[in-house]
Amino acid sequence: MAMRKREDSPEMFPNAAGIDIGGSSHWVAVPRTADDEPVREFGTMTDDLNAMADWLLACGVDTVALESTGAYWIPVYEVLERRGLAVWLVDARQMKYVPGRKSDVLDCQWLQKLMSLGLLRAAWRPGDKVCVVRAVARQREVLLTEQGSWVQRMQKTLVQMNIQLTEVLSDIMGTTGQAIIRAIVAGERDPKVLARYRHGRIRRSADDIARALTGNWREEHLFVLKQALSMYDDIARHLGECDARLQTLVDESGSHHVDMGTGPRAGTRLRGNFDQRQRLANWAGVDLTRINGLGVSTVLTLLSEIGPDLSRFASVKHFCSWLGLTPGTKISGGKVLSSGTKRSANRARQALKMAAMTLSHSDSALGAFYRRLCARMDKPRANTAVAHKLARMVYFMLTRGEAFVDQGQQRYEEQQRQRSIAALKRRAARLGFRIESVPATP
Repeated sequence: MAMRKREDSPEMFPNAAGIDIGGSSHWVAVPRTADDEPVREFGTMTDDLNAMADWLLACGVDTVALESTGAYWIPVYEVLERRGLAVWLVDARQMKYVPGRKSDVLDCQWLQKLMSLGLLRAAWRPGDKVCVVRAVARQREVLLTEQGSWVQRMQKTLVQMNIQLTEVLSDIMGTTGQAIIRAIVAGERDPKVLARYRHGRIRRSADDIARALTGNWREEHLFVLKQALSMYDDIARHLGECDARLQTLVDESGSHHVDMGTGPRAGTRLRGNFDQRQRLANWAGVDLTRINGLGVSTVLTLLSEIGPDLSRFASVKHFCSWLGLTPGTKISGGKVLSSGTKRSANRARQALKMAAMTLSHSDSALGAFYRRLCARMDKPRANTAVAHKLARMVYFMLTRGEAFVDQGQQRYEEQQRQRSIAALKRRAARLGFRIESVPATP
């Protein structure tokens, strides 16, 4: 019996190429019919990347797939995109290699094969303007983290000298704390003189502060304190530069004018010298800070990571799935093995989960929703569910231009009460009973 000839799968991207990204060189594979040497190695210098783009265009390539390896893919992505090629950034976890067949040459060929068959999914990368804002916003987060670490070192140094400033001040980098620390660095050692820097709104008395400032003035600790304060000031100066740059970038991106209404909301200022709420609203077209739990810092993180245009996502489900806030699907033999959310380092996802945590004591409808979930499940799951709800609100506000209106905790609880009553009536009807409301007795 003659064997049936196997038909190859149809190619969705016949002119696709695959690139295996590396730190010192990149391996590129094109279709076998495009060149006599379908696999080539290119260096990482700019002229090498331009030569790579020239070769790909000469081979008739229109689509390129490359792995998101560290930060090495960024120059390749930008050069190829600038030359007019459609670049697909793919996750290495989407590709399963044949055991025992792992090399740079085989990797780029396998990547090219999967791309030509349409078996890869492109990662979403926002536009250039959003990427610029994202770079500055991420740098600002790095500086804030570094500044916080230097504050911790100052606290440790003060404790080593038995200067119990943290026992009398809630924030050692507030007005009183900074004045005292700068006086110590300048050479002042008298506790009573240092206590005179106490601000009038400080609850603790001058005697309590003077008692806390009596310690051991060791030279090595004072040297460390001086350097830590200097680093704190340097980072504060760089933060001011980041804030000014963000202000310019957000103003350039804003194409709307949103009426913010009267009365400022709490937390409308960043740790800087300007109010970003109006600028962010003009950029997004809506005021996302109206959503309970979302402050200006959170909204800045969201817009710098995803931008105001979410047209790339087909629906709100796709958006929440990209954030990693939807249950996964892992079924084998008709049995659900796992349905948890995927692990992700998505900064927008982290910002939404942090915002969800702030709703635990909120008197809003979202706060009541969070507490109701905590009564049914553990807090991490409830936090993810509330973050998912926040993501849906953000999506609808950005795509539809809808304004957020908080219905309040009382109305939300009344809605839940009516739903519970309706559920009880349906259950009683299935059991052959009927529930009637009876006026409450005083």
